[in-house]
Amino acid sequence: MFDLDKVVRKNIKTLKPYSCARDEYKGKEAIFMDANENPYDTGFNRYPDPLQSELKEKIAQLKNVHPNQIFLGNGSDEAIDLMFRAFCEPRIDNAITIHPSYGMYPVCADINDVEMRKVLLNEDFSLNTKSIFSSVDKNTKLIFICSPNNPTANYFPDDVVLDVVKNFDGIVIVDEAYIDFSDKAGLLSCLNEYPNLVIFQTFSKAWGMAGIRLGIAFAHPAIVNILNKIKYPYNVNVNTQTIALEALKDLSQKDMWVKMILAQKKFLIEELLKISFVKKIFPSDANFFLAQVDEPKAIYEFLVEKKIILRDRSNLELLENCLRITVGTEEENIELLNALKIFKS
Repeated sequence: MFDLDKVVRKNIKTLKPYSCARDEYKGKEAIFMDANENPYDTGFNRYPDPLQSELKEKIAQLKNVHPNQIFLGNGSDEAIDLMFRAFCEPRIDNAITIHPSYGMYPVCADINDVEMRKVLLNEDFSLNTKSIFSSVDKNTKLIFICSPNNPTANYFPDDVVLDVVKNFDGIVIVDEAYIDFSDKAGLLSCLNEYPNLVIFQTFSKAWGMAGIRLGIAFAHPAIVNILNKIKYPYNVNVNTQTIALEALKDLSQKDMWVKMILAQKKFLIEELLKISFVKKIFPSDANFFLAQVDEPKAIYEFLVEKKIILRDRSNLELLENCLRITVGTEEENIELLNALKIFKS
């Protein structure tokens, strides 16, 4: 049985968080003389809402969750870092991530002086749950599963991921940054059923807002409270909150982008497979895919000279000879194809 009290760090339990008057006063209209701000209106002279209440209300309506199940951060990277700071005792506890996967999980572990255990995927990129469980010990506090996974682009079946959630007494973080590009619904509907499940989503991908740095963690209110307790007071700035609220008024724009990207992915894959040195395109539930090619490093360097930037993933286990290609606009995709057609010509 999951017991949050056994997972959270002792110093975090007793931590007295920074408090500001804006935490206590929930209104917008007032004479604010509490925070030593410049009183003259520039549009930016006031600190932002520290708990992003209005934005959380809108996201909660969209995602069919309660606002108290939402943590908002400066990109998902902030939420990743806070998970280590809240739940992993440096030099004692450990976390598990699948491999290959998103590189910030082990980076944040290293920054927080926490051992990160990497569990290799099966050769078909499926989860090796047996190896995950065999890597768990009494000091394992977190398991990270990116689904759809970066860089392999595949979605892991719900029952397989939930098997990990059900049989682990720590916290399982399922990173769904690319879920909007998948025909799968994701695990958000399971949030109320599993108190040790944390789900990451983001405005950086389908919403087209990587530049505003807004990440979302959905979790049990008790976990959200801990993250809010240790985050910096005004972690999501005024511009980010305003732009995200505006985007949420028009869901059709995001849906149109997703539809266009998926159509272009289909086109790009079909055309790439006509090129002789492209040996395989792996299945993708994301806005990117892996292409297995001859001479990946030479192709990568050739494209850099053409000012076309891909990711060379051929140095990672299971990804020998693979390039990761993010789907671009129709014009960008055609330019990539034209460049590849003259490679070695």
